[in-house]
Amino acid sequence: MDQTGYARIVVALWLLGMLLLMEFGWRVGMKHLARDPERGLAGLGATESAVFALFMLLIAFTFSGGAARFDARRQLITEESNDIGTAWLRLDLLPEGAQPALRSLFRDYVDSRLTVYQKLPDLVAAKAELDRSGAMQGQIWTRAVPATREPGAHPDAGKLLLPALNAMFDITTTRTMAARSHPPIIIYALLILLGLGCALLAGYRMAEGKQRNWVHSIGFIAIMGVSLFVILDMEYPRLGFIRLDAYDQVLVELRNSMK
Repeated sequence: MDQTGYARIVVALWLLGMLLLMEFGWRVGMKHLARDPERGLAGLGATESAVFALFMLLIAFTFSGGAARFDARRQLITEESNDIGTAWLRLDLLPEGAQPALRSLFRDYVDSRLTVYQKLPDLVAAKAELDRSGAMQGQIWTRAVPATREPGAHPDAGKLLLPALNAMFDITTTRTMAARSHPPIIIYALLILLGLGCALLAGYRMAEGKQRNWVHSIGFIAIMGVSLFVILDMEYPRLGFIRLDAYDQVLVELRNSMK
């Protein structure tokens, strides 16, 4: 099962736990009211407000961070396309005889880079393709360095082409690390625990109404569940409904332009 599948199970269990705790809180509140109907649930407001405020603040920061990381990953796709495109154009600085082999390697390299992300959520296959891309980087470098010194090469071929190749190679590490960048698990654990605590307090407070308000209960739980699911979806944009596939089109267009 991929990470999205586990995330869906966690969210489903979280929602069920919130529903059960809300019911438990309501029952406890009803018993409290039955024992002391005059005081009711007085004194709960300050605690309730503090817990709910902390929960909402944590959701806001987690959502904001997920959106920022999603946007950063999207920008890195454009950056990689630009880096590859620059290196591709600077192959013109090499002698005519050295260009065909390197251009063929470039085409295979771009195909491999696209395949890395198309293999997801199969992490093993994606890692194997990423290793293949790394091997191609070595082949490109091994061919490019001596080619810059061959007769017929532009005098500044080494100064212009090799830094462009470095940038093209470095962006793969940057993208890989960006894909692995997520909030610590403790943040999600705290978010889940606070959600359960809020459900318990909400159910306890609902005891004042004497009857269960299922519309409010289910609405509250559904909103919390959707919020957490969207946050997780943005954190893993190759596995869920929110995806980066459309942004890969810039690499596809670059590959199509490599004649």
